[in-house]
Amino acid sequence: MAFLRAAKRFLSRYRWEAVALVLSVLAVAGSLWVSAHIYERLPHLEDEIAYWWQAEVASRGQLTVPSPPGDPQSFLVPFVVDRHGRRFGKYPLGWPVVLGLAMRLGCAACANALLAGLAVWLTFRLGEALWRPEVGVLAAALTLTSPFFWLNSGSLLSHPLGLVLSAAFALFWLRLMREDRPRAPGFLPWLAGATLGALALARPWTAVGVALPFAFHGLWLLWRGAPRQRKAVLAVGAMAAGVASLHFVWQWALTGNPLRNPYTLWWPYDKIGFGPGHGRYGHTLHLAWINTRFSLQVGMGDLFGWGRVSWLFLPFGLWAVRRKTLSWPVLAVFPALVLVYMAYWVGAWLFGPRYYYEGLYSLTLLTAAGVFWLAGWPLRRGKAAGRARPGRAAFLRGAVVMGLLALLVTANARWYLPPRLQMMHGLYGISRERLAPFLTPEAQALTPAVVLVHTARWMPYGALLTLEDPWLTTPFIFVWSRGPRADARVRAAFPHRRVIRYDPRRPYDFVLIVPSD
Repeated sequence: MAFLRAAKRFLSRYRWEAVALVLSVLAVAGSLWVSAHIYERLPHLEDEIAYWWQAEVASRGQLTVPSPPGDPQSFLVPFVVDRHGRRFGKYPLGWPVVLGLAMRLGCAACANALLAGLAVWLTFRLGEALWRPEVGVLAAALTLTSPFFWLNSGSLLSHPLGLVLSAAFALFWLRLMREDRPRAPGFLPWLAGATLGALALARPWTAVGVALPFAFHGLWLLWRGAPRQRKAVLAVGAMAAGVASLHFVWQWALTGNPLRNPYTLWWPYDKIGFGPGHGRYGHTLHLAWINTRFSLQVGMGDLFGWGRVSWLFLPFGLWAVRRKTLSWPVLAVFPALVLVYMAYWVGAWLFGPRYYYEGLYSLTLLTAAGVFWLAGWPLRRGKAAGRARPGRAAFLRGAVVMGLLALLVTANARWYLPPRLQMMHGLYGISRERLAPFLTPEAQALTPAVVLVHTARWMPYGALLTLEDPWLTTPFIFVWSRGPRADARVRAAFPHRRVIRYDPRRPYDFVLIVPSD
């Protein structure tokens, strides 16, 4: 009986934490399901293939590997650069290091799945810190209904790591800057700064967007804040700058110039900014507006799967928090990302507007606040419900709002989310089925082998690259056939391997090339 009473007291005190924990576990399990059944635990997008390659290199504690012998261009890996006899990826190290650790543990898909669960938990904590636990739970639950969330959390992209670092930084900032806390723990400003700096090591331009609203808040606190807050702002800024500066060390190690972005080694025009040399045809404000409008239109449906009404509750949320100034920097992360990414020439839609993904909690929290305001429920405990009527009218008001929300969530689960996920299955023709011919005993008997892949497009060739390591020591190594001369150079560089001509349109037909050919 004593145990039951203790358990009852525990659940009574931590019931919302328990609910949030269940939601986080569901996020992990769901992300693993999406990774296995939709993406088949394979990279599909060029970015994912590059991340996979970089993660393998990082898992061995290396930044670069020797360029392939013979004809390096025949060993294409998207967004992986050959320079001065060394090969390296263009992407910052943050995500490849995390993904590489997951690879070493035997579960690459587990990295983003665990990060998805942590993102849901942090969303709950943000709602709790800003208002009350119930708002945090609703925001966390809304995150689980978001197609945008599932599209990215099941992938091999860097955005789930960015979302966790962004949400963690926002939570640390809230705890530091609360006016009702006379003294914050001494380590918290440094932890907050390190988190923002780590985001810069994974997604530098995203870190600029995330930091922007907090920078304005920090400037205000430096002017009008308490001495404790001013010290915290300076400590956060110093730590963030120190950690982020490692990004320039990484650029120097790869390119010999701390200011040389490896992106420009693949496409010289792949730069942030406007004017000639930024983007294929020069980036302009007009093109920025077109990209942004398109991304937001796509995001409207992918946010909650409610089509054009996915942003239904956001205006009410804005009204509900208009006087709660501490929440403004947190809720401004999403629009700040929209603003800074106008300076980038590429838009995003396939995985949703993924450049804004690190601000997802801004939208789920604001939606939850809008639901609470419409239902007549106070955002803070102990506060009056404002215009809400007591008794039956108040109950009916809340029931109508929650009924509408339940109807929208059900519609998403029935008609939007399943087909939206299914359209990503076999993306670019990349699937486990492409790998199956090379896993048969007949194919394995031909190893070690160089496989000359004859295809006009990179996708059928790229689908095979997970069977090859960056050091070209695997049983099969794959070459995108570029003509007789380039193929001959590759064959000469690997004299101890058989050479196979392979056409992906005839997947089980391996044509062995004899040396005299």
